[in-house]
Amino acid sequence: MNQAKDYDFTVEQLGPCKFNSPIQLSTVVGGACANYVRDDSFVRNRINVFSKDEPNSVDETNLLQKAGPREKIYFDPKKVKAGICTCGGLCPGLNDVIRAVVRCLWNRYGVRDIVGFRYGYRGLFADSNLEPIQLTPDVVDEIHKIGGSFIGTSRGGGNRIPTDGVDTIERLGINMMFVIGGDGTQHGALSMAEEIQRRGLECAVVGIPKTVDNDFLLIDHSFGFETAVQQAKEAIASMHMEARSQPNCIALVKLMGRESGFIATYAALASHETNFCLIPEIPFDMEGPNGFLANLEKRLMEHKHAVVVVAEGAGQELFASNDETDASGNKKLADIGIYLRDAIKSYFTKKNIPVDLKYCDPSYQIRSAVTIASDSVYCERLGNNAVHAAMAGKTKIVVGLVHDKFVYIPTKMAIASRNFVDPEGALWRDALDATGQPILMVNDEEKAKKIMRQKLDL
Repeated sequence: MNQAKDYDFTVEQLGPCKFNSPIQLSTVVGGACANYVRDDSFVRNRINVFSKDEPNSVDETNLLQKAGPREKIYFDPKKVKAGICTCGGLCPGLNDVIRAVVRCLWNRYGVRDIVGFRYGYRGLFADSNLEPIQLTPDVVDEIHKIGGSFIGTSRGGGNRIPTDGVDTIERLGINMMFVIGGDGTQHGALSMAEEIQRRGLECAVVGIPKTVDNDFLLIDHSFGFETAVQQAKEAIASMHMEARSQPNCIALVKLMGRESGFIATYAALASHETNFCLIPEIPFDMEGPNGFLANLEKRLMEHKHAVVVVAEGAGQELFASNDETDASGNKKLADIGIYLRDAIKSYFTKKNIPVDLKYCDPSYQIRSAVTIASDSVYCERLGNNAVHAAMAGKTKIVVGLVHDKFVYIPTKMAIASRNFVDPEGALWRDALDATGQPILMVNDEEKAKKIMRQKLDL
């Protein structure tokens, strides 16, 4: 997915839009009034220019359709029955998105039949005995003030979506589904949409990408990410205060980030107090003259304290291969936090250097947090634009922010691969400046670079 020719941003449509939108907006650009968005309005995916000779592509491999309300819509709002589900782990902003979807459907389009399927995809299965929740603005009006998911969430179940899940959608007469979840969830949403199409049903499936790890391809960032970074920064600040208040104290903070180290990297930059940031994209050795432990010892001898931030997926190459997966189909990870904690203690004990190690994993506190202002705004706008897409009959898409513009991305493109911290990019370079850690903490640089190239497909 690194080559432009691999992208196709064509948005699928259920059919021609024949109904006038009930939203009264202007069709005149420059008329000092809010406007409809046209289907021939686009945002470029690639904007960086590396050479003056590089073509400025304006074909389907580079143009993303802009999101927003259309003058003509596909569905008659009076006949719409909408469904919402949230899947996967918790993330700040789930309730904000649910609230935005419900309020836009109800207040802007006049939809009066909206249900929330409980506990993720599980709520779509008849044998779960989980009755959907009827959602109205009165029901959801205050839910943004609490964390978690108002309608509940769960992992797994995607393999049953094309059968049992679509059976329920057909039985209940759902004609638009809003699926809020991560990579695995959106794989399930795509299989849902394809089965709906195979059966000849009229139901738009619109995804709202949710991943606290911020590892969705193409989009600027996922909702809840900025809140997660803020929460992580506060945890690091507390641990730094512990570390600097006691002699030879090491503060170790484990953060989320299974395959991508964005939370750890941004939190290290935001805190200004992190001395080592370990992420999945950058391999490191524990032992040896250039390994992590030797560099940690050097830091401790010079400054008498150290703060280490590690993403949960970092250092997995240090463990024996494990093919087990969780309910979402994700590979089960070895616990790098506990491993580092014990390895650090053992290393300094053998060297007869007394240390005081503090260990913290604030992951669940971060996931369940209420959104900060910027995320709350983002969630509101994501929910609104998801509704505009579904009402216009767009399907098999996710809504996202690209270059600060809301766009519709075909689900197939959004889940084709993951987004990673680029070890050659400006973000990681700035993180190295913030922490002061070596560029690589390895004893064989060529081997480490080979691992990075294989992982990131460089």
